[in-house]
Amino acid sequence: MGRSIQLGRIFGIPFRLDYSWFLIFIFITVLLSYLYFPDSYPLWSPAYYWIVGIATSLLFFASVLTHELAHSLVGIRGGIPVKSITLFFFGGIAHIGKEASHPTTELKMAAAGPLCSIALAGLFYSISWLSSGFNEYVAGLTLWLAYINLILAAFNMIPGFPLDGGRVLRAIIWRVTGNYMRATRIATQAGYGVSYALIIGGILIFFGLGRELGLSGLSGLWFIFLAFFLNSATRMTYRQTTLRESLKGFTAQDVMARDFPRVPRHLTIRELAHGPLLTTSSQCFLVTDGERVAGILTPHQVKAVPRDHWDITTSGQAMTPVENLKIVRPTDGALSILERMGEENLDLVTVVSEGRIIGMILRDNLIRFAQRFHELKM
Repeated sequence: MGRSIQLGRIFGIPFRLDYSWFLIFIFITVLLSYLYFPDSYPLWSPAYYWIVGIATSLLFFASVLTHELAHSLVGIRGGIPVKSITLFFFGGIAHIGKEASHPTTELKMAAAGPLCSIALAGLFYSISWLSSGFNEYVAGLTLWLAYINLILAAFNMIPGFPLDGGRVLRAIIWRVTGNYMRATRIATQAGYGVSYALIIGGILIFFGLGRELGLSGLSGLWFIFLAFFLNSATRMTYRQTTLRESLKGFTAQDVMARDFPRVPRHLTIRELAHGPLLTTSSQCFLVTDGERVAGILTPHQVKAVPRDHWDITTSGQAMTPVENLKIVRPTDGALSILERMGEENLDLVTVVSEGRIIGMILRDNLIRFAQRFHELKM
């Protein structure tokens, strides 16, 4: 069981809730129902504070989801596959299969989210204004949503990678210089700068220097918490980008593994686990039927077989048959292969030349290859 729950699909994109989402949902609901609405509307009954608080919190996360959908739909239109959207503690994230190949595509995709949030802020403010004379509950709910969507747009447009503003900055620098990695480095440094500024600001607020702005010590702690998350996300995103760039210029035949142990298809999983699997570090086995390669078997597939079935399950039953293997050509680019594996959620592809298997590429091995090459260049 993973760390998220899939609730369904929106425009064909899987929509998930990370378990951490429930914590922030409860926190925001309590904050609204116990503090914000009672302070702003003291004449409401206690029950309505919680009803409106829960509704407001749900609509807030619907707004975050809409923000991510805006990114996703623009990305899909630009040829960037979107694997899923996940709501979690710090908001939402769209998981994409590959990065933009042109600065204009990145600029449009990055700007779509904040523009969507601004549009939502205008919509909620209009509803609040129209309902203020006859329904105070709707007016109060939508007014908070208008402000929070405006804050969401403003925060995301801070020019620090990997925030939307940082991606806009990278797209502009990329467009001007024509150098993707230089643009990424500059945007990444801006991201680090933003995180350090948030830490300093959070410390000052925590020690009472933000009272003039109406900010409490809790706000300072939140700024510091957010800063560490942003710093970590900046570091991780830059690392992923450099690893992807390290694969440019390499082909499948440069990164594939050529020699794999062979096991007969009639070998049981127990015999395999107590024999070849223990005596080799290989991450893949060729399952043979006589002289013919019948399929591929990985340790992950072995682990997927229940232990009480090891004596009755053969390698041939647990393998991926040759006809079901995902195939690439020796001349295919290593980066395009990694992107395809991300898009199709593949752990392994087979390199085939003239109808013959000449090698295998495992996703973990491909990432390790990129890491080693990057380390050698540094």
